[in-house]
Amino acid sequence: MLRVHNNSLGIYIAVPFCRSKCTYCNFASGVYSAGEHERYVRRLIDDLTGAGAWASHTGVDLPRTVDTVYLGGGTPTLLAPELIRQLFGVLRTVFDVDNGAEITVECAPGQVPDATLDALAEGGVNRVSLGVQSFMDREARETGRLHNRAVVLEDLRRLRTAGIENLNVDLIAGLPGQTFPSWEESLQVLIDSGVPHASVYMLEVDEDSRLGREMLSGGARYHAGLVPTDDAIARMYETAIERLESAGLAQYEISNFGRAGFASQHNLRYWKRRPYLGVGLDTSSALRASAPSSDFVVRATTTDDLKAYLDGGEDAETARLSPDQQHEEAWFLGLRLNAGVEIADLEEEFGRDTVSPALDVAARLEADGLLVSDGRKIRLTERGRLLSNDVLQEYRLLRRPPGCAARESFSQQASSPRLVRM
Repeated sequence: MLRVHNNSLGIYIAVPFCRSKCTYCNFASGVYSAGEHERYVRRLIDDLTGAGAWASHTGVDLPRTVDTVYLGGGTPTLLAPELIRQLFGVLRTVFDVDNGAEITVECAPGQVPDATLDALAEGGVNRVSLGVQSFMDREARETGRLHNRAVVLEDLRRLRTAGIENLNVDLIAGLPGQTFPSWEESLQVLIDSGVPHASVYMLEVDEDSRLGREMLSGGARYHAGLVPTDDAIARMYETAIERLESAGLAQYEISNFGRAGFASQHNLRYWKRRPYLGVGLDTSSALRASAPSSDFVVRATTTDDLKAYLDGGEDAETARLSPDQQHEEAWFLGLRLNAGVEIADLEEEFGRDTVSPALDVAARLEADGLLVSDGRKIRLTERGRLLSNDVLQEYRLLRRPPGCAARESFSQQASSPRLVRM
């Protein structure tokens, strides 16, 4: 069953508004008029105030105590300060937010006005994730980012002055025109900035992004021809691991690095299968079924159509995950963490007969140099992290016959070291 930590809840709130759309982005986000912002926040508030009734109707247990909150995007700071205050006010009215809760907001550099920063501080925000992607001005500009290096460094100063020290910077390896020297310079600027957390993603584009469509069509508008090769991107990722580790930012998950005490508690909730509620456009929830003695977990996913969401015409799609499905998730989420998975914990939760086939898979992958085991824990090797898509796919196929395609139950939290919302 879904693991519970003090019967607490994490809440993810999606804000899909952007000032510009990045060329590589395939998220349910875009450029919309400010008039839509107020409508959207009203709908978020309706969802928050109605969460208890929804949980009762859906048959899931919704803890009232909240210890992590994450506002992701898009760019949540595009909301007017008063809308941010309203949102946090309702959140704290409906739920019991712990005094020590980790409250994260994703920010785009250069898009955090003073009044907005004040509203975030009033709301209790104590962690900010900056979507920098590159400290090289040309690379940032050519992918649709609106900032430069000086703007990022000034924002880091302003956030610290406001009392927010828990700061993350995102970087992407594989941007069009990126070279090894430019990548190493971005890494060095990040290290010199002193941020206690970094997220590093290897670029993966698909046909749902402008860059992906251009790569398929052979166009040149978004510099698709300048995207580094897969081998070059992998080498950049390996370089990042080495450089960040030597600077005290230890890798604790495929894409995430932090100093002691600064790991993202909200994202650890996903990987450790703790309960969370997703509110807003294109979000997922994972909550225990509330029926007595139930060992099912309910996954709920909201629409990615903004008009449908604002109109309130589409309910979240739900699926009940059986213990076997949860066992799969325990492997392909747990293996994302450098600490790996505890064999004894899995056997206690799911039974030895269920875990045994997975151990056979692990033995085969260990022989291939992708996993390593000390008899108690199983974790990815360095090579396994580079090929984690393939490794994790093996655990999505545990119960499926050969040739049957695997379907991710929630790709946002379960994907490999690629461009995902963190």
